[in-house]
Amino acid sequence: MNPILKDPVCGMTVQPGREITAFYQEQKIHFCSEFCRNKFFQHPELYITTLTTTSYDEAKENRRVAYFSMEVAVGSAMPTYSGGLSILAGDTLKSFADLRIPAVGVSLLYRKGYFHQKLDEWGGQQEFPVLWSPEHFLHLLSETVQVEIEQRTVQVRAWQYDIVGLSNYNVPLILLDTGVEQNTDYDRTLTDVLYGGDERYRLAQEILLGIGGVRMLNVLDYKGIERFHMNEGHASLLLLELLKERNGINTETWDFSSIRNQCVFTTHTPVPAGHDQFDYGLVQYSLGHIVPFDVLQMLGGRDRLNMTMLGLNLSHYVNGVAKRHEEVSQEMFPGYPIHHITNGVHSWTWTCDSFRTLYERYIPGWSNDPSMLRHAISIPQQEIWSAHLAAKIRLLSYIQEKTDFSLSAETLTIGFARRATLYKRADLIFSDINQLLEIAKQVGSLQFVFAGKAHPKDYAGKELIRRIFEISHQLQKQIPIVFLENYDMELSKLIVSGVDLWLNTPQRPLEASGTSGMKTAHSGVPSFSILDGWWIEGHIEGVTGWSIGFREPEFSGSDVLNRQDAEDLYQKLKNVIAPMFYQERERWVDVMRRAIALNASFFNTHRMVRQYVTNAYLP
Repeated sequence: MNPILKDPVCGMTVQPGREITAFYQEQKIHFCSEFCRNKFFQHPELYITTLTTTSYDEAKENRRVAYFSMEVAVGSAMPTYSGGLSILAGDTLKSFADLRIPAVGVSLLYRKGYFHQKLDEWGGQQEFPVLWSPEHFLHLLSETVQVEIEQRTVQVRAWQYDIVGLSNYNVPLILLDTGVEQNTDYDRTLTDVLYGGDERYRLAQEILLGIGGVRMLNVLDYKGIERFHMNEGHASLLLLELLKERNGINTETWDFSSIRNQCVFTTHTPVPAGHDQFDYGLVQYSLGHIVPFDVLQMLGGRDRLNMTMLGLNLSHYVNGVAKRHEEVSQEMFPGYPIHHITNGVHSWTWTCDSFRTLYERYIPGWSNDPSMLRHAISIPQQEIWSAHLAAKIRLLSYIQEKTDFSLSAETLTIGFARRATLYKRADLIFSDINQLLEIAKQVGSLQFVFAGKAHPKDYAGKELIRRIFEISHQLQKQIPIVFLENYDMELSKLIVSGVDLWLNTPQRPLEASGTSGMKTAHSGVPSFSILDGWWIEGHIEGVTGWSIGFREPEFSGSDVLNRQDAEDLYQKLKNVIAPMFYQERERWVDVMRRAIALNASFFNTHRMVRQYVTNAYLP
């Protein structure tokens, strides 16, 4: 994360790259000038209190929202994330901080991260633990709690990371950790790896997040929490802890309504198989009897504990993450009132440096009011293109450094970077290589930049990476294709801002929302995407980008759909997109400006968070 920092003496913004730093009482302080640094050290007691808005104790009393997420991404150096869910969570907490929403985040630590990806020359993926030192980023808290897992008492401690907003307001992120001496060897590993292990390991992590998270907030004196927001079903066990707190274990009457009034549930998964479910035998063995079994079955499902059902049954507000996803979710869970709040991205985080500078010049104040980006429509075309070229050259320089591959800044560069799994269809663009070669020969050169990790157990996803490598070797002289390893936040920002066109080809309706195209829009890169998720709302053909295929295709068979989508992709790339890029640059830059003005100005987490506040938190 690159927060906007304030000088404690003069209160001015400290410009990134030009700041002067010093340490006082083990705290790193940023100054805008030597004058302010000297003034500070003459009388530090006058200025130290301005570094945060309030003391932690005061802030705890005022926190009203607890935001629970299995993974949270705040920066590449802290590997507590894997993909879209965590990016959304981190961007949400950043907007909470910018907008001074009195919230606290809760997640797990992950000492070995998700994994570090290494790719061999043929695209074979190897996974390695991520080495990092939590103490370099986090403050270890003294409080601990105990959680019963598999009839063992597990000690849980917590680390705190302060997300600093544009006005210097802090949103604390509490990361739970079982790596303490009192625990067994196995229990110490429970916060080692994100999405690692088997069902037993996953359920133990969800017990830690939901039940351990509520208990940790209690011992940390967050007594004013009015809303518990579950970002996906991984955190749903917090509902059982709240029930136990309110009702005890054995009671004749159950107060479900007061718990429901406190809770908000966001679902991100558009297919039944993607919702966490656990066998009740494993649940009873791992969880014990936090509530009577018949109550648990009533809330979570008769045959298996369905974490989404648990969230649906005990939340007063439930939402999908795009308008289309609301429709899909209502079909999956008929009878439940499911709404939608379309995802966004944190505008300051995902806007590249050259466009930040451009916006500061033409749209001052945009970073804390991204709706102002609508005024980008009046930024001169040449300035838009110059800012884009700066981002593109930065990406191509990185590629040269990491791969010895030299790509041309003059060539239409198409980007595709996301989790490597079959439904994303990363290889759809290569369905008919002869057509692709014909476009490159007749209309203009093409080059591709890919990135993405396959889950260690997703063997089909790993094979997809190998296929792209095989094609890259095959087309090396005609169409350069680069696949960059170890996709993370830093690399993502380079790619989404540095390519000319963003390609997105998921199978419908499996893209609940998607946020990568929102990121590209913030740096003026238009999308070329299947009509699914957010793109149904953000797409205006030829204005903000281009669609692939139909929203409601006539045929549902995957092979037929793949052929139809690929054919539409090739026709638009050949007849509309590539000709515009090479022959009508002014029209191309107009699409770039409108992507910023129409998409970036709306698809951001500031707008999203305001909707959560008014629709889910205040009622």
